[in-house]
Amino acid sequence: MLFLIWTVVLFATLYLYLRRVYTKFSASGVKNLPTIPLLGNLLPILLRRRHLAEDMDFYYNQFPDERFVGRFEFVNPIVMVRDLDLIKRITIKDFEYFLDHRGFTDEKVEPLFGRNLFSLKGDEWKDMRSTLSPAFTSSKIRLMVPFMEEAGNQMIAALMKKTAETGGPIQVECKDLTSRYANDVIASCAFGLKVDSHLDANSTFYEKGKTASSFKMRQMLMFFAYSAFPSIVKRLKLTLFSKDTTNFFISLVLDTMKNREENNIIRPDMIHLLMEAKKGHLKHDETTKDKVGDTGFATVEESAVGKKSSHREWSDTDLVAQAVLFFIGGFETISIGMSFTLYELALHPEVQERLAQEIKETHSKSEGKLDFDLIQNMQYLDMVISEVLRLWPPGILLDRICCKDYNMGKPNKYEKRDFILRKGDLIAIPVFSIHRDAKYFPEPEKFNPERFSDENKHLINSMTYMPFGFGPRNCIGSRFALLELKMLIYQIILHMEVSPCEKTCIPSKLSVESVNLRLVGDHWLNFKIRQ
Repeated sequence: MLFLIWTVVLFATLYLYLRRVYTKFSASGVKNLPTIPLLGNLLPILLRRRHLAEDMDFYYNQFPDERFVGRFEFVNPIVMVRDLDLIKRITIKDFEYFLDHRGFTDEKVEPLFGRNLFSLKGDEWKDMRSTLSPAFTSSKIRLMVPFMEEAGNQMIAALMKKTAETGGPIQVECKDLTSRYANDVIASCAFGLKVDSHLDANSTFYEKGKTASSFKMRQMLMFFAYSAFPSIVKRLKLTLFSKDTTNFFISLVLDTMKNREENNIIRPDMIHLLMEAKKGHLKHDETTKDKVGDTGFATVEESAVGKKSSHREWSDTDLVAQAVLFFIGGFETISIGMSFTLYELALHPEVQERLAQEIKETHSKSEGKLDFDLIQNMQYLDMVISEVLRLWPPGILLDRICCKDYNMGKPNKYEKRDFILRKGDLIAIPVFSIHRDAKYFPEPEKFNPERFSDENKHLINSMTYMPFGFGPRNCIGSRFALLELKMLIYQIILHMEVSPCEKTCIPSKLSVESVNLRLVGDHWLNFKIRQ
């Protein structure tokens, strides 16, 4: 009888708790889809019926007249913001209410992820942003062109060798190809290492990078679980990286720094910039002003937060954490952009041919010499990359934590009450869905670089295009990412013609095996030497 009583009490308590949680939005006039107890709205993702981007898009399109809607990740309420004016307020005007990203891990359990720029919060984030910001200016990024060119030459040599061995076109899995290129670029630009992962297929550096940046179902569940049940995740000491991977990066960064200090080695890469940042020597160069768009339409501007001086002292762990973040960002997200660019060029030969013509003319005029300004002055290349980042943004959503109570206004024109977002509540901005909204981009599923021509790009509302985010918390590495993306496409299209093969995923369908954007069956294309 006692057991029965306690069972009834337990279920009654759980019922009342879940009822209170899942009526949070409906009680305030905010629309949300029906939930499943304890799972919230995550069932399609957990059962792998939809990719996260598709699931967010499905949710986004259910409520076309709402300014914002509710969603539940397990028992965690999330406000999905649809209204552009409200997005602008949250990311720019009222930024101080939404300083932080949600946490994905505990910094005491996993400092390499918990202490990086993405995860830091409040004043610590502001100080780290201002510390690192000078490292990502155009004047610093232009020095890395030779490193990217060398990595590209290694990639082209490997492709040429394979085509020579087969005597004709070859089938290439582009995600693997571009990941290896991105790996070699990061090895050189960040760590000062010469790596050729095309020649050495089982390169340790490549394998560790692949492990660290391949966010699959386990990592995605950890993201959701940490938001909903942080105390349980902390107690179980669950981590995103294995201990072996963590130790590899710690040793790599600290040993490199020590070697450079002892031998007075100076190389214009990320390790050097981090060493300068620790000494307080890294400053914004006032003689060279970065401009919005100086590396393309998608470039984001550094805010006043990033341009302030910081005198905070950073630990070795903090510096290693930034190097690892730079590695993950450069390895996975950039290779995603490259893979989808090659995919769209293969499916649209008329676009590829026009781009190839611009590349050949540029190559001839420069006598084969690549530099920063040359790449940035290629208008059609920028149009192509800008459209790829619209259609396939590597960051499919932006998230923010509410730092203090915030009035969101009315969810729609019929509701009479304002909705108050409470401190600690989460918001999500569905980048993937906004980029594919027909209200903002006619025929949104169509790949059309002409959207970004001089005649048309002024028609684009800046708040509808956010591949690198908005406001002070935008992507610090947008200039680096755009340059690297353009360098790879330049070198491949100069030498190779890409086309679909029997393995190519047509029409495109996203794989549910990873939280990142990938096609079902991977990114297979035909490569043949361009005549």
